[in-house]
Amino acid sequence: MHAFGRLTEVDVARRRLLSAARPVRRTETLPVTEAFGRVAAATIRAPFPVPSFARTTWDGYAVRSKDTTAVGPGHPVSLRIVGEVFAEQAYPGRLGAGETVAIATGGAIPAGADAVVIFEEVERTEGSIVVRRPIPPGDRISRPGHDFPRGSVLVRQGTELSATALGTLAACGVPTVAVYARPVVAVVPNGNELLVPGVPPRTGMIFESNNATIAAVVTAAGGIPRLSDPVPDDPAVIERAIRAALDSSDLVLATGGSSVGERDHLPRILPRLGTLLFHGVAVRAGKPTLAARVGDKLVVGLPGHPTSCLANMYWLLLPVLRKIARRAGPGFTEGWAVLGHDAMAPSPGLSTIVPLRFENGRAYSTFRGSSIITSLSGATAFAMLPPGRRVVRAGTRIRVYHLDPPLGTVRPE
Repeated sequence: MHAFGRLTEVDVARRRLLSAARPVRRTETLPVTEAFGRVAAATIRAPFPVPSFARTTWDGYAVRSKDTTAVGPGHPVSLRIVGEVFAEQAYPGRLGAGETVAIATGGAIPAGADAVVIFEEVERTEGSIVVRRPIPPGDRISRPGHDFPRGSVLVRQGTELSATALGTLAACGVPTVAVYARPVVAVVPNGNELLVPGVPPRTGMIFESNNATIAAVVTAAGGIPRLSDPVPDDPAVIERAIRAALDSSDLVLATGGSSVGERDHLPRILPRLGTLLFHGVAVRAGKPTLAARVGDKLVVGLPGHPTSCLANMYWLLLPVLRKIARRAGPGFTEGWAVLGHDAMAPSPGLSTIVPLRFENGRAYSTFRGSSIITSLSGATAFAMLPPGRRVVRAGTRIRVYHLDPPLGTVRPE
Protein backbone atom coordinates (compact mmCIF):
# COMPACT_ATOMS: atom_id res chain seq x y z
CA MET A 1 0.00 0.00 0.00
CA HIS A 2 1.01 3.63 -0.50
CA ALA A 3 -0.49 6.96 0.50
CA PHE A 4 -2.57 9.22 -1.70
CA GLY A 5 -0.78 12.19 -3.18
CA ARG A 6 -2.29 15.65 -3.16
CA LEU A 7 -6.07 15.31 -3.08
CA THR A 8 -8.15 17.21 -5.62
CA GLU A 9 -10.83 19.55 -4.27
CA VAL A 10 -14.41 18.54 -5.08
CA ASP A 11 -15.11 21.58 -7.25
CA VAL A 12 -11.88 21.07 -9.19
CA ALA A 13 -12.60 17.37 -9.78
CA ARG A 14 -16.08 18.06 -11.08
CA ARG A 15 -14.89 20.95 -13.23
CA ARG A 16 -12.16 18.83 -14.82
CA LEU A 17 -14.59 16.06 -15.65
CA LEU A 18 -17.17 18.45 -17.07
CA SER A 19 -14.54 20.19 -19.15
CA ALA A 20 -13.32 16.86 -20.58
CA ALA A 21 -16.82 15.46 -21.22
CA ARG A 22 -18.02 15.57 -24.84
CA PRO A 23 -21.75 15.62 -25.65
CA VAL A 24 -22.89 12.71 -27.79
CA ARG A 25 -23.00 13.54 -31.51
CA ARG A 26 -24.82 10.48 -32.87
CA THR A 27 -28.43 11.00 -33.90
CA GLU A 28 -31.38 8.79 -34.72
CA THR A 29 -34.88 9.35 -36.07
CA LEU A 30 -37.89 8.30 -34.03
CA PRO A 31 -41.67 8.46 -34.50
CA VAL A 32 -43.09 11.41 -32.56
CA THR A 33 -45.07 8.88 -30.52
CA GLU A 34 -41.82 7.36 -29.20
CA ALA A 35 -39.66 10.45 -28.65
CA PHE A 36 -40.89 11.74 -25.28
CA GLY A 37 -38.03 12.97 -23.12
CA ARG A 38 -35.43 12.69 -25.87
CA VAL A 39 -33.28 15.64 -26.95
CA ALA A 40 -34.05 17.22 -30.31
CA ALA A 41 -31.12 17.09 -32.74
CA ALA A 42 -32.45 19.85 -35.02
CA THR A 43 -34.71 22.88 -34.93
CA ILE A 44 -38.08 22.20 -36.55
CA ARG A 45 -40.34 24.92 -37.97
CA ALA A 46 -44.00 24.70 -38.88
CA PRO A 47 -44.35 23.66 -42.57
CA PHE A 48 -47.77 25.34 -42.70
CA PRO A 49 -50.04 27.26 -40.34
CA VAL A 50 -52.20 25.50 -37.77
CA PRO A 51 -55.04 25.60 -38.25
CA SER A 52 -54.53 25.74 -42.00
CA PHE A 53 -58.12 26.90 -42.55
CA ALA A 54 -60.67 28.94 -40.61
CA ARG A 55 -62.60 26.62 -38.32
CA THR A 56 -65.19 26.88 -35.60
CA THR A 57 -64.28 26.45 -31.93
CA TRP A 58 -67.87 25.60 -30.89
CA ASP A 59 -70.87 23.66 -32.11
CA GLY A 60 -73.31 26.13 -33.65
CA TYR A 61 -74.27 27.87 -36.86
CA ALA A 62 -71.99 29.66 -39.31
CA VAL A 63 -73.44 33.06 -40.20
CA ARG A 64 -72.63 36.29 -42.01
CA SER A 65 -72.20 38.79 -39.20
CA LYS A 66 -73.73 41.57 -41.32
CA ASP A 67 -77.01 39.63 -41.38
CA THR A 68 -77.25 40.17 -37.59
CA THR A 69 -76.21 43.82 -37.25
CA ALA A 70 -79.80 45.08 -37.01
CA VAL A 71 -80.79 42.54 -34.34
CA GLY A 72 -81.96 44.05 -31.05
CA PRO A 73 -84.55 43.62 -28.28
CA GLY A 74 -87.82 42.71 -29.96
CA HIS A 75 -86.15 42.60 -33.37
CA PRO A 76 -84.71 39.10 -33.93
CA VAL A 77 -83.61 37.85 -37.31
CA SER A 78 -84.47 34.52 -38.91
CA LEU A 79 -81.81 32.72 -40.96
CA ARG A 80 -82.51 29.80 -43.25
CA ILE A 81 -80.50 26.58 -42.68
CA VAL A 82 -79.02 25.52 -46.00
CA GLY A 83 -76.61 22.80 -44.94
CA GLU A 84 -74.57 21.04 -42.27
CA VAL A 85 -70.81 20.70 -41.78
CA PHE A 86 -69.02 18.18 -39.56
CA ALA A 87 -65.37 18.39 -38.53
CA GLU A 88 -64.12 16.37 -41.50
CA GLN A 89 -66.23 18.21 -44.09
CA ALA A 90 -66.24 21.43 -46.07
CA TYR A 91 -69.39 23.20 -47.24
CA PRO A 92 -69.39 23.11 -51.06
CA GLY A 93 -71.10 26.43 -51.69
CA ARG A 94 -70.95 30.03 -50.57
CA LEU A 95 -73.22 31.38 -47.86
CA GLY A 96 -75.71 33.90 -49.19
CA ALA A 97 -77.76 36.66 -47.53
CA GLY A 98 -80.07 35.31 -44.81
CA GLU A 99 -78.51 31.84 -44.88
CA THR A 100 -76.78 29.74 -42.21
CA VAL A 101 -75.06 26.37 -41.99
CA ALA A 102 -75.07 24.08 -38.94
CA ILE A 103 -71.46 23.37 -38.02
CA ALA A 104 -69.68 21.06 -35.56
CA THR A 105 -66.62 21.99 -33.52
CA GLY A 106 -63.54 21.96 -35.74
CA GLY A 107 -65.57 22.28 -38.93
CA ALA A 108 -64.31 24.50 -41.77
CA ILE A 109 -66.06 27.87 -41.96
CA PRO A 110 -68.07 28.06 -45.23
CA ALA A 111 -67.14 30.69 -47.78
CA GLY A 112 -69.09 33.88 -47.10
CA ALA A 113 -69.46 33.20 -43.34
CA ASP A 114 -67.39 35.14 -40.82
CA ALA A 115 -68.85 34.20 -37.42
CA VAL A 116 -70.52 31.38 -35.49
CA VAL A 117 -73.45 31.58 -33.10
CA ILE A 118 -73.64 28.66 -30.66
CA PHE A 119 -76.65 26.34 -30.41
CA GLU A 120 -77.57 27.59 -26.94
CA GLU A 121 -78.10 31.18 -28.18
CA VAL A 122 -80.62 30.50 -30.93
CA GLU A 123 -84.11 29.12 -31.34
CA ARG A 124 -84.43 26.53 -34.02
CA THR A 125 -87.63 26.29 -36.02
CA GLU A 126 -88.43 24.15 -39.03
CA GLY A 127 -85.55 24.81 -41.42
CA SER A 128 -84.35 28.04 -39.80
CA ILE A 129 -82.90 29.63 -36.65
CA VAL A 130 -83.84 32.78 -34.78
CA VAL A 131 -80.95 34.98 -33.64
CA ARG A 132 -81.64 37.54 -30.89
CA ARG A 133 -78.31 39.40 -30.62
CA PRO A 134 -75.75 40.78 -33.05
CA ILE A 135 -72.93 38.33 -33.76
CA PRO A 136 -69.58 40.14 -34.15
CA PRO A 137 -67.20 39.19 -36.98
CA GLY A 138 -64.78 36.44 -35.98
CA ASP A 139 -66.90 35.21 -33.07
CA ARG A 140 -66.18 31.51 -32.23
CA ILE A 141 -63.72 31.20 -35.14
CA SER A 142 -60.09 30.10 -35.08
CA ARG A 143 -58.33 31.78 -38.00
CA PRO A 144 -55.50 30.18 -40.04
CA GLY A 145 -52.29 30.29 -37.99
CA HIS A 146 -54.15 31.12 -34.79
CA ASP A 147 -52.36 28.24 -33.00
CA PHE A 148 -49.03 28.88 -34.71
CA PRO A 149 -48.17 30.43 -38.08
CA ARG A 150 -46.14 28.87 -40.84
CA GLY A 151 -42.40 29.05 -40.14
CA SER A 152 -42.75 29.36 -36.38
CA VAL A 153 -40.35 27.30 -34.26
CA LEU A 154 -42.01 24.14 -33.00
CA VAL A 155 -38.93 22.53 -31.44
CA ARG A 156 -35.49 23.98 -30.80
CA GLN A 157 -32.34 21.91 -31.18
CA GLY A 158 -31.04 20.75 -27.81
CA THR A 159 -34.35 20.85 -25.95
CA GLU A 160 -35.99 17.86 -24.30
CA LEU A 161 -39.13 16.84 -26.13
CA SER A 162 -42.21 17.36 -23.96
CA ALA A 163 -45.72 16.05 -24.53
CA THR A 164 -46.74 19.49 -25.82
CA ALA A 165 -43.81 19.70 -28.24
CA LEU A 166 -44.56 16.27 -29.67
CA GLY A 167 -48.26 17.09 -29.95
CA THR A 168 -47.35 20.27 -31.80
CA LEU A 169 -45.25 18.30 -34.29
CA ALA A 170 -48.06 15.83 -34.84
CA ALA A 171 -50.54 18.70 -35.32
CA CYS A 172 -48.33 19.89 -38.20
CA GLY A 173 -48.29 16.44 -39.75
CA VAL A 174 -44.66 15.80 -38.80
CA PRO A 175 -44.39 12.00 -38.30
CA THR A 176 -40.78 11.68 -37.09
CA VAL A 177 -38.19 13.71 -35.23
CA ALA A 178 -34.38 13.60 -35.20
CA VAL A 179 -32.99 13.13 -31.69
CA TYR A 180 -29.56 12.68 -30.19
CA ALA A 181 -28.71 9.08 -29.38
CA ARG A 182 -28.67 8.10 -25.74
CA PRO A 183 -25.04 7.79 -24.64
CA VAL A 184 -23.85 4.30 -23.75
CA VAL A 185 -22.20 4.04 -20.33
CA ALA A 186 -20.21 0.87 -19.67
CA VAL A 187 -19.80 -0.31 -16.08
CA VAL A 188 -16.89 -2.60 -15.19
CA PRO A 189 -16.89 -3.83 -11.57
CA ASN A 190 -13.75 -5.55 -10.36
CA GLY A 191 -12.92 -7.56 -7.26
CA ASN A 192 -12.27 -11.21 -6.39
CA GLU A 193 -14.83 -10.94 -3.59
CA LEU A 194 -17.78 -10.05 -5.81
CA LEU A 195 -20.65 -12.39 -6.60
CA VAL A 196 -23.33 -11.88 -9.23
CA PRO A 197 -26.78 -11.57 -7.61
CA GLY A 198 -28.70 -14.80 -8.04
CA VAL A 199 -25.89 -17.26 -7.24
CA PRO A 200 -25.64 -18.94 -3.81
CA PRO A 201 -23.91 -16.82 -1.13
CA ARG A 202 -20.40 -17.80 -0.01
CA THR A 203 -18.45 -16.94 3.11
CA GLY A 204 -16.04 -14.11 2.46
CA MET A 205 -17.87 -13.05 -0.71
CA ILE A 206 -20.33 -10.20 -1.23
CA PHE A 207 -22.94 -9.56 -3.88
CA GLU A 208 -22.09 -6.89 -6.43
CA SER A 209 -24.62 -4.02 -6.00
CA ASN A 210 -23.01 -1.03 -7.71
CA ASN A 211 -24.18 -2.18 -11.14
CA ALA A 212 -27.79 -1.71 -10.04
CA THR A 213 -27.37 1.74 -8.49
CA ILE A 214 -25.16 3.06 -11.30
CA ALA A 215 -27.62 1.77 -13.92
CA ALA A 216 -30.41 3.72 -12.22
CA VAL A 217 -28.43 6.99 -12.25
CA VAL A 218 -27.30 6.50 -15.85
CA THR A 219 -30.86 5.82 -16.99
CA ALA A 220 -32.20 8.84 -15.09
CA ALA A 221 -29.58 11.03 -16.78
CA GLY A 222 -30.66 9.88 -20.24
CA GLY A 223 -28.02 7.23 -20.89
CA ILE A 224 -28.01 3.51 -21.60
CA PRO A 225 -26.15 1.42 -18.99
CA ARG A 226 -24.12 -1.46 -20.35
CA LEU A 227 -23.24 -3.66 -17.40
CA SER A 228 -20.65 -6.41 -17.11
CA ASP A 229 -20.15 -9.14 -14.55
CA PRO A 230 -17.36 -8.57 -12.02
CA VAL A 231 -13.85 -9.14 -13.31
CA PRO A 232 -11.11 -10.54 -11.02
CA ASP A 233 -8.33 -8.54 -9.39
CA ASP A 234 -6.00 -9.13 -12.31
CA PRO A 235 -4.59 -5.94 -13.88
CA ALA A 236 -4.34 -7.46 -17.36
CA VAL A 237 -7.95 -8.69 -17.26
CA ILE A 238 -9.22 -5.37 -15.90
CA GLU A 239 -7.35 -3.38 -18.56
CA ARG A 240 -8.67 -5.59 -21.36
CA ALA A 241 -12.21 -5.17 -20.05
CA ILE A 242 -11.89 -1.39 -19.90
CA ARG A 243 -10.34 -1.16 -23.38
CA ALA A 244 -13.13 -3.30 -24.82
CA ALA A 245 -15.71 -1.12 -23.06
CA LEU A 246 -14.14 2.02 -24.52
CA ASP A 247 -14.60 0.65 -28.03
CA SER A 248 -18.35 0.30 -27.61
CA SER A 249 -19.39 3.08 -25.23
CA ASP A 250 -19.21 6.82 -24.64
CA LEU A 251 -18.11 6.64 -21.00
CA VAL A 252 -16.61 3.88 -18.86
CA LEU A 253 -17.15 3.58 -15.11
CA ALA A 254 -14.99 1.07 -13.26
CA THR A 255 -15.91 0.23 -9.67
CA GLY A 256 -13.52 -1.07 -7.03
CA GLY A 257 -9.75 -1.16 -7.11
CA SER A 258 -9.51 2.66 -7.15
CA SER A 259 -7.62 3.23 -3.91
CA VAL A 260 -3.99 2.69 -2.93
CA GLY A 261 -3.93 -0.96 -1.84
CA GLU A 262 -1.98 -3.87 -3.29
CA ARG A 263 -5.00 -4.98 -5.35
CA ASP A 264 -6.06 -1.48 -6.40
CA HIS A 265 -4.97 -1.64 -10.02
CA LEU A 266 -6.91 1.27 -11.58
CA PRO A 267 -4.36 3.95 -10.55
CA ARG A 268 -1.78 2.12 -12.69
CA ILE A 269 -4.11 1.20 -15.55
CA LEU A 270 -5.77 4.57 -16.27
CA PRO A 271 -2.53 6.51 -16.98
CA ARG A 272 -1.70 3.88 -19.61
CA LEU A 273 -5.03 4.51 -21.31
CA GLY A 274 -4.89 8.30 -21.49
CA THR A 275 -4.36 11.49 -19.51
CA LEU A 276 -4.99 11.18 -15.77
CA LEU A 277 -7.22 14.00 -14.58
CA PHE A 278 -7.00 13.26 -10.87
CA HIS A 279 -6.57 10.45 -8.34
CA GLY A 280 -8.01 11.05 -4.89
CA VAL A 281 -10.70 13.62 -4.15
CA ALA A 282 -10.85 15.62 -0.92
CA VAL A 283 -14.23 14.24 0.01
CA ARG A 284 -15.76 11.87 2.54
CA ALA A 285 -17.14 9.42 1.57
CA GLY A 286 -15.63 8.64 -1.84
CA LYS A 287 -12.00 9.81 -1.59
CA PRO A 288 -10.53 6.96 -3.71
CA THR A 289 -11.88 8.23 -7.04
CA LEU A 290 -9.87 8.79 -10.19
CA ALA A 291 -10.49 9.72 -13.81
CA ALA A 292 -8.69 9.79 -17.14
CA ARG A 293 -9.42 11.28 -20.55
CA VAL A 294 -8.96 8.78 -23.37
CA GLY A 295 -9.35 10.61 -26.67
CA ASP A 296 -12.77 12.24 -26.47
CA LYS A 297 -14.00 9.74 -23.86
CA LEU A 298 -13.67 9.42 -20.10
CA VAL A 299 -12.84 6.53 -17.81
CA VAL A 300 -13.76 7.05 -14.16
CA GLY A 301 -12.74 4.77 -11.33
CA LEU A 302 -15.19 4.75 -8.43
CA PRO A 303 -14.89 3.28 -4.92
CA GLY A 304 -16.29 -0.19 -4.47
CA HIS A 305 -18.09 0.68 -1.23
CA PRO A 306 -21.77 1.04 -2.19
CA THR A 307 -22.47 4.33 -0.40
CA SER A 308 -19.25 5.98 -1.58
CA CYS A 309 -19.93 4.84 -5.13
CA LEU A 310 -23.52 6.08 -5.26
CA ALA A 311 -22.75 9.35 -3.47
CA ASN A 312 -20.07 10.08 -6.08
CA MET A 313 -22.52 9.22 -8.84
CA TYR A 314 -24.79 11.95 -7.50
CA TRP A 315 -22.49 14.90 -6.88
CA LEU A 316 -19.71 14.13 -9.38
CA LEU A 317 -21.00 11.97 -12.24
CA LEU A 318 -24.62 13.05 -12.61
CA PRO A 319 -23.72 16.48 -14.10
CA VAL A 320 -21.19 14.78 -16.41
CA LEU A 321 -23.71 12.18 -17.57
CA ARG A 322 -26.27 14.88 -18.32
CA LYS A 323 -23.76 16.90 -20.32
CA ILE A 324 -22.83 13.86 -22.42
CA ALA A 325 -26.55 13.18 -22.96
CA ARG A 326 -27.08 16.86 -23.90
CA ARG A 327 -29.51 17.46 -21.05
CA ALA A 328 -29.72 20.81 -19.29
CA GLY A 329 -28.72 21.23 -15.67
CA PRO A 330 -26.66 19.10 -13.29
CA GLY A 331 -29.54 16.84 -12.21
CA PHE A 332 -30.00 18.49 -8.82
CA THR A 333 -31.38 21.79 -7.58
CA GLU A 334 -29.71 23.96 -4.96
CA GLY A 335 -31.66 25.08 -1.91
CA TRP A 336 -31.60 25.48 1.85
CA ALA A 337 -32.87 23.27 4.65
CA VAL A 338 -32.90 23.11 8.44
CA LEU A 339 -31.39 20.02 10.04
CA GLY A 340 -33.74 17.97 12.18
CA HIS A 341 -30.90 16.38 14.20
CA ASP A 342 -27.12 16.39 14.35
CA ALA A 343 -25.44 15.63 11.03
CA MET A 344 -22.07 14.01 10.48
CA ALA A 345 -19.15 15.87 11.90
CA PRO A 346 -17.12 17.49 9.12
CA SER A 347 -13.63 16.15 8.46
CA PRO A 348 -10.47 18.25 8.66
CA GLY A 349 -9.24 18.80 5.11
CA LEU A 350 -12.16 16.95 3.50
CA SER A 351 -15.59 17.97 2.27
CA THR A 352 -18.29 15.69 3.69
CA ILE A 353 -21.21 14.36 1.66
CA VAL A 354 -24.32 13.94 3.80
CA PRO A 355 -27.30 12.11 2.23
CA LEU A 356 -30.58 13.62 3.40
CA ARG A 357 -34.21 12.63 3.74
CA PHE A 358 -36.98 15.10 4.53
CA GLU A 359 -39.71 14.92 7.14
CA ASN A 360 -42.06 17.71 8.19
CA GLY A 361 -39.97 20.22 6.29
CA ARG A 362 -36.69 19.33 8.00
CA ALA A 363 -33.64 17.42 6.73
CA TYR A 364 -32.26 14.30 8.40
CA SER A 365 -29.01 12.50 7.61
CA THR A 366 -29.38 8.88 6.49
CA PHE A 367 -25.65 8.08 6.61
CA ARG A 368 -24.63 4.87 8.41
CA GLY A 369 -21.29 3.99 6.80
CA SER A 370 -19.50 3.89 3.44
CA SER A 371 -20.00 0.15 2.98
CA ILE A 372 -23.69 0.15 3.99
CA ILE A 373 -26.04 0.60 1.04
CA THR A 374 -28.91 1.60 3.34
CA SER A 375 -26.92 4.74 4.16
CA LEU A 376 -28.74 6.30 1.21
CA SER A 377 -32.14 4.70 1.78
CA GLY A 378 -34.83 7.36 1.57
CA ALA A 379 -32.31 10.08 0.66
CA THR A 380 -33.61 12.52 -1.96
CA ALA A 381 -30.97 15.20 -1.49
CA PHE A 382 -27.46 15.69 -0.18
CA ALA A 383 -25.43 18.33 1.58
CA MET A 384 -21.72 18.97 1.12
CA LEU A 385 -20.23 20.18 4.39
CA PRO A 386 -16.98 22.15 4.08
CA PRO A 387 -13.85 20.88 5.84
CA GLY A 388 -13.81 21.49 9.56
CA ARG A 389 -14.20 19.99 13.01
CA ARG A 390 -17.43 21.39 14.42
CA VAL A 391 -20.52 19.16 14.31
CA VAL A 392 -23.46 20.71 12.49
CA ARG A 393 -26.23 20.86 15.11
CA ALA A 394 -29.98 20.43 14.83
CA GLY A 395 -31.71 23.65 13.79
CA THR A 396 -28.79 24.78 11.63
CA ARG A 397 -29.70 26.05 8.18
CA ILE A 398 -27.48 24.44 5.53
CA ARG A 399 -27.16 24.44 1.77
CA VAL A 400 -28.61 21.29 0.20
CA TYR A 401 -28.90 19.82 -3.28
CA HIS A 402 -32.24 18.22 -4.16
CA LEU A 403 -31.99 15.39 -6.68
CA ASP A 404 -34.28 15.94 -9.64
CA PRO A 405 -36.93 13.29 -10.34
CA PRO A 406 -36.83 10.39 -10.87
CA LEU A 407 -33.81 10.07 -8.55
CA GLY A 408 -35.36 12.49 -6.08
CA THR A 409 -38.73 14.03 -5.48
CA VAL A 410 -40.30 17.41 -6.06
CA ARG A 411 -38.31 19.88 -3.99
CA PRO A 412 -40.03 20.45 -0.62
CA GLU A 413 -41.11 23.99 0.13
